[in-house]
Amino acid sequence: MPYKLSPSSLNLLKDCKRCFWLHHNKSIKRPSSVFPSLPSGMDKVLKEHFDLFMDKDELPPELREFNGKLKLFNNKELLSVWRNNRKGIQWKDNRENILSGAIDNLLEKNNKLIVLDYKTRGFPLKEDTHEHYQDQLDIYNFLLRKNDYETEDFAFLLFYHPNKVHENGDVDFKVDIIRLRINVKNAESLFYNALKVLEKDIPESSDKCSFCEWARKFY
Repeated sequence: MPYKLSPSSLNLLKDCKRCFWLHHNKSIKRPSSVFPSLPSGMDKVLKEHFDLFMDKDELPPELREFNGKLKLFNNKELLSVWRNNRKGIQWKDNRENILSGAIDNLLEKNNKLIVLDYKTRGFPLKEDTHEHYQDQLDIYNFLLRKNDYETEDFAFLLFYHPNKVHENGDVDFKVDIIRLRINVKNAESLFYNALKVLEKDIPESSDKCSFCEWARKFY
């Protein structure tokens, strides 16, 4: 049967192959945990913030260092589809398997697209923070290229974390921009390796998987 995969499901593969296999082949999903609403709220207002500048054909203050070099992607209709978690950017292989992903935003440079992804954190960046998002950005670029769009060989991560609360209660956020080199071959390998796992018998669980450990104790 064909499968539909995404950056989040491929993260699950890396976390535990058994949980990944059960999720897609048996519809047995990990128990959902409480997800803080702040990141979702920030994501919404950031998209609105960037769209206001897109309408003016300007870059927001966070990206002013790129004035004259880059511009915001301004196809609103297409961007709304690509941002939609139920649609996103999709590509189908010759066996009807689908890979899809929902982006935050895009920049343009000489008719090439550059993925721009927002991240909200509670604390300043560590040296390796950006590395946790390599696969995600690789997948977005892979999907864009499979849909016949040219992309640069890098992407941007825009990190926001709380910096200061003023006397009136307003909160300042510090912004860090990280430029990350992308590797579309990595994305392709992740996709096809995931399919190989799904098409075989159920794999062993990861030694570090707390969900599988709980299941072994009680079942």
